[in-house]
Amino acid sequence: MSEISFDDFLKVDIRKGTVVRAEPFPEARKPAIKLWVDFGPDVGEKKSSAQITAHYDPDSLVGRSVLGVVNFPPRQIGPMRSEVLILGLHDDDDNVVLITADKDAPDGARMC
Repeated sequence: MSEISFDDFLKVDIRKGTVVRAEPFPEARKPAIKLWVDFGPDVGEKKSSAQITAHYDPDSLVGRSVLGVVNFPPRQIGPMRSEVLILGLHDDDDNVVLITADKDAPDGARMC
């Protein structure tokens, strides 16, 4: 893996948000869920597609805190324009688990 500078890391804007809406995304090539996430007043509400169906269903996601990269350019995923990359980790079965803060922080709080 190649090294990056700390200045490169600072260019990635990772924020805490709260899922305000979630629904199935049957049009996606791989099983996914559409998410609408509130990243606070500076960033606002952003939508994303997340391949997290192995561990989550849409109803269980509303109100959940997540971390997301908010300054990547939008990506077209099927009929949806994904505006943010929600962060996760692969478990032992190669399914995605969400990354979140272990204490409460306001929506829009930036990772440091």
